[in-house]
This record gives sequence, structure tokens and C-alpha cells, in this order.
Amino acid sequence: MTNAADKIIVALDVATKEKALELVDQLRDQISFFKIGLQLYTAEGPEIVRAVLSAGAKVWLDLKLYDIPNTVARAVESAGHLGVHMLTIHLSGGSEMVQAATAARPNNMLLLGVTVLTSATEETLREIGVASKVDDQVLRLARLGVEAGIDGVVASPHEIEKLRAEFASRIKIVVQGIRPTWAEPGDQKRFTTPRQAIEAGADYIGIGRPITAHPQPSEVVAKILQELS
Repeated sequence: MTNAADKIIVALDVATKEKALELVDQLRDQISFFKIGLQLYTAEGPEIVRAVLSAGAKVWLDLKLYDIPNTVARAVESAGHLGVHMLTIHLSGGSEMVQAATAARPNNMLLLGVTVLTSATEETLREIGVASKVDDQVLRLARLGVEAGIDGVVASPHEIEKLRAEFASRIKIVVQGIRPTWAEPGDQKRFTTPRQAIEAGADYIGIGRPITAHPQPSEVVAKILQELS
């Protein structure tokens, strides 16, 4: 695999185990990392994680955990037992919750803190009582996460440069809201192209619907890899 291929995580945002495994089978020769989010995990449970891992792929379990510290810690332990490579929690849960999560994670799993969702705008923040600008809130939550021992953060591509400037290589930066130039933005508000995200300093880029909704997913991946190279 090329370095570019190692940076791409395909989001299995589909409804069934059968469809997810079909995508993994189609893309496994091109991509090694896949994301399992709330839709698929809610439908199929931990068995879908085991199935994707059994196919020889890596798994990012994107559940965005947000609960009392003890509950989150126990969920982190369970994810570790499944063997996932990355897991997300919401940094908005506060330092006590994040510390409980980092203390419970196994050494071979990256714990990622979600800052501000890529669908959110400053108007969204106002609705929930946050007066900060999006960039400022992302940095505030990232600092909280780093101080609590987080391994990396999830943010939009627009915040990569500021995050990298502040934390350098101390954390992994994983971005969603990736849309190739030829793809529709959908419900993403803060997005860039794969090349822009990689050049800005992202360690991993998550791409979903532009690939999974296409009738020929492998052709889309090939096109993205060509653009990146």
C-alpha cells in the first residue's frame, strides 16, 4: 500500500452487515482501515466489528462515547477487548470523563477525542450555550483532551493547521468532512478535499458517502488515491 492509502479510512455508513462486508471485500486490496459508526453498530452490534477484523482490516469504532466517567471507562474496556484500533469519545464530557477513558484504554488502541462535529456551525454552538467561535472551541477541547492523556483528536479539516501548530506531533489528527472536488457536500459544513487535508497535516482522513454511495466504490478509491499521488 502507498502512504496515501494508509491515511484513508473508509466509513462503513451502511445499514447491514452484508453490505458492510461487501464493501470491505471490494476495497480490501486498496484500503486497510474502516470506520464503524453508530448506524451500523446499532444495527449489528459487536459482531460486525469482529467480522471486519476477521477480514484482515483495521477498525475505527466511532461511537463518540459521552456519559458518566465510570460508564465511559467500562465501554472503553469493552472496545479494547473487541480489538479495535481506534475509538472515539466526546471531549465535551469533561476532564474527569476523559481521564477515566484514557485510564481504561489498552496500550494498543488509540483513543480519539471528538471536538466539534463537522456538521456544526457557530450558530449550532450558540444554540447549546457556547459563545466561542468554532476554531476556539476546537482548540479548547483539544487542550482538555491532551491534558487528560488523549491520543488524538477528531476535527474538521479547517482546524488541522491550528491543531498541528499547537500540538505538533504529540497527537494524531483524524479528520472527517472530506469531500473530493467532484462530490456533493451533503450535511457537512466544514469540509475540504482529501489532498487539502493531507497537505494541511492530517494523519488520517475519513471518507464515507462519496465512496460507499457510489455504484463502483473501488473506482472512487482509485480516483482519490490518484489525486493524492
